[in-house]
Amino acid sequence: MIKIGITGSIASGKTTASKILSNKQGPLFSADREVKKLYKNKNFQQIIIKSFDIKKKYNLKKSLKEKIFSNKINIKKLEKIVHPLIRNKMGEFTKYNKSRKILFYEIPLLIESKLMKYFDVIVFIRAKKKIRLKRFKLKGGNEKLFHIMNKKQLSDFRKVKFCDHVVINDKNLNILKKNILSIRTWT
Repeated sequence: MIKIGITGSIASGKTTASKILSNKQGPLFSADREVKKLYKNKNFQQIIIKSFDIKKKYNLKKSLKEKIFSNKINIKKLEKIVHPLIRNKMGEFTKYNKSRKILFYEIPLLIESKLMKYFDVIVFIRAKKKIRLKRFKLKGGNEKLFHIMNKKQLSDFRKVKFCDHVVINDKNLNILKKNILSIRTWT
């Protein structure tokens, strides 16, 4: 089994690139998708409400963002709750797909979480900060949140050292597809 990790900075195009890379090649695990599922889970919601003393249950994510804006330490506190749960989901995905030839994992903080040893190939999706911010805002993201999350990540320069392939995603979808298809050396 070949395990391919796909990472990149916030709003670099990891999700789009992951879908292109994994298309007809093998199943894709998305850490972001799993996090979204967590927020729909009643038990997880209760843990977050208790851990962060949130009063407004009806808009949990908004209340959590306010907590993060008011105190940057809260993002670490949130990561200590979320990351182990996502790693468990990743392990379940691997076990479930153990007979597959190739598995793909889209993990935003792959390098920062020191998960490199779990992958045979690591692909880094790279885009300029100005372009990433524009993409983030187009999806309804808050500029302040972008900067907080971006600071949590290592610089592209440092991340590239741990990656087997770097795909530049500063242009359009057709160029991204061309760049991605040129690195599929494991097929």
